[in-house]
Amino acid sequence: MVGLLHGMRTFNNEDLKQAMPKKGDERDITNWPEEDRLREKLFRYGAHTLSNAELFRTGVEGSSAVDLGRELLRKFKTLRALSACDPSQLREIKGLSTAKIAQIKAAVELGRRMMSEERALEGPIRSSADVAGYLMPLLRVLKHEVFKVVLLDRRNSVLDVVDVDEGDVAQTQPSIRKIMLRAAQAYAAVLIAVHNHPSGDPAPSEQDKLLTRDLVIAGRAMEIRVFDHLIIGDGRYFSFADEGLIEEYERQAITLGRA
Repeated sequence: MVGLLHGMRTFNNEDLKQAMPKKGDERDITNWPEEDRLREKLFRYGAHTLSNAELFRTGVEGSSAVDLGRELLRKFKTLRALSACDPSQLREIKGLSTAKIAQIKAAVELGRRMMSEERALEGPIRSSADVAGYLMPLLRVLKHEVFKVVLLDRRNSVLDVVDVDEGDVAQTQPSIRKIMLRAAQAYAAVLIAVHNHPSGDPAPSEQDKLLTRDLVIAGRAMEIRVFDHLIIGDGRYFSFADEGLIEEYERQAITLGRA
């Protein structure tokens, strides 16, 4: 051991200075492309677009976070209201910097993902409640629509959960072709469509019904069964299968196949 220590080089202050990134060094964050900077990415695309590692790097640190949390709860009353607020509302709080706002939004996103992990999709899917319990924490507080597809094998075990589309309420119109392509690429035998209603009301629109019907018909043609389409609201969800609509659309698909 003594011999090893003797052969090791010691580092002085000059060595540490050399190791630190310098202005102009590509390791310096100020030289990164704007879209790669975590805070800019969070504000531009939303906290949900950051990876877990990015969220940890952007997260809250320091004991002052406790006092700040109390102040925020006084303003927003509940954590759910805080999680759904826009960054512009946080900027109204005196002394709250852009960096701290980014930390708050990242911490909230981590909390949402932790809630979802506790209800992870393990084993075969047996009911709409299995899927709703997993995805509701991720979708219920979003202010824009996100359309996901849960892909299953022949034993109803989860192969993947993929994002298909997202946007404003009136703009989220996922392509049937795109959904089926993602399912075929994963060799899925079954799919469950899921999207959220930012209003909190999970009642399906006529557009939701038409999309689901067309999805069932396309699935029958491609031998990929559509088990369900869930609409996630605030603490509630609507299941096309539970309401008997998937069965109705399957009958329509059979009728069209015979025509």
